[in-house]
Amino acid sequence: MISRRHFCVLTASALICAPSIANASIDAPEAREGLIQRAKIALDRHGTAIGNRDRMAVVDFGAPSRMPRFHIIDLVSGRQRALLVAHGRGSDPDHSGWLERFSNAPGSQASSAGAYLTGDLYMGKHGRSRRLVGLDPGNSNAEARAIVIHAASYVTAALANQVGKLGRSEGCLAVAQDNLEEVLATIGSGRLIYVDKV
Repeated sequence: MISRRHFCVLTASALICAPSIANASIDAPEAREGLIQRAKIALDRHGTAIGNRDRMAVVDFGAPSRMPRFHIIDLVSGRQRALLVAHGRGSDPDHSGWLERFSNAPGSQASSAGAYLTGDLYMGKHGRSRRLVGLDPGNSNAEARAIVIHAASYVTAALANQVGKLGRSEGCLAVAQDNLEEVLATIGSGRLIYVDKV
């Protein structure tokens, strides 16, 4: 078993500790190089809007929902950790487990492609969540649509293994409850999340 160091973040209500990505094992194949390059271009394009550049996340919606496709990338060491993440029901109307289309339209319940800036934590109907700000034309309605990171009961490894797919969100980046605190801590405020498919 690999030993992991942890880093801790003090929030208003708790001390949250998570594995350091620099020492985390890779749980799935790495993010596709084409998506990483697009994310790095987005990081440069949005300049000072992205204040924290030590880590970013790349969401590979070209992979099926049963696969870990939320890639947390340490930009110093290059290490990655991949976690399960759901896509929107409007992006997969037949519930095949594959994202078919992106949409930025209000009411679409679809996932949106592009660069996101991570915002503040808040307590919402899904519990602890992190706000997202869309930085590109394809996701500019993220705030108006309340597209955020939150945990969901329909995102579990057991479901992915038994059914071959996860449930669907309404466009949010929904992760497993077991991974939520790690995601909220490692991809804190002021970082890039890049969502796309190749």
